[in-house]
Amino acid sequence: MNCLTNSAENKIKEAAIKVFLEKGFDGTTTRDIAKEAGVNSALMNYYFRSKEKLFSSVFEEKLQQYFSGMIEIFNKPIGMKEKISDLIENDFQMFKKNPDLSNFIIHELHRNPDRFFSAIAFDKIVDHSSLSKQLTTSIENGEVIQIDIKNVLLLMKSNIQFIFLCKSMTCKMWKMEDESFEEFAEKHKTIVKEMILNYLFNSSKN
Repeated sequence: MNCLTNSAENKIKEAAIKVFLEKGFDGTTTRDIAKEAGVNSALMNYYFRSKEKLFSSVFEEKLQQYFSGMIEIFNKPIGMKEKISDLIENDFQMFKKNPDLSNFIIHELHRNPDRFFSAIAFDKIVDHSSLSKQLTTSIENGEVIQIDIKNVLLLMKSNIQFIFLCKSMTCKMWKMEDESFEEFAEKHKTIVKEMILNYLFNSSKN
């Protein structure tokens, strides 16, 4: 019985993830989720009580997915350049595998910013990370330009996220198929890495 219960619950949650990512909270109904999961609305309500509770479960999971790899890299025992390169690579692979994730997080962050701040204390995580300490030391040693860590993270996130946010427009504008877009995105990722590293690190110290 427990196996059947877990199977049904997981099926509903997987369906909810798919529909919420496509339509967001406001555009999704419990009927949409039940239809995607192949169950009736009463069964869905039995497990999750309401659309809001189901969404909270999905949102927290996706938020953790959005930040988990990045937070792990923050504290890896590697050099500053390698760490920045790994952070860019992590974002690229995450958005490549989950193309709707960026739109979902951004939309829901604007809709309910308090949900984001209650789910993860990102500012404290950043401030106490080894990346933050490395950046401070590198600036003091004259190896990196004077810059706030928030700007560094925004440079990386925005330049990688936008590749996938504008995929549809890029493909239509330049008449790309999925395969050619992937090649284009890989080249763009390399450009972003080089651009950010060259901007941050003083050439006289390299």
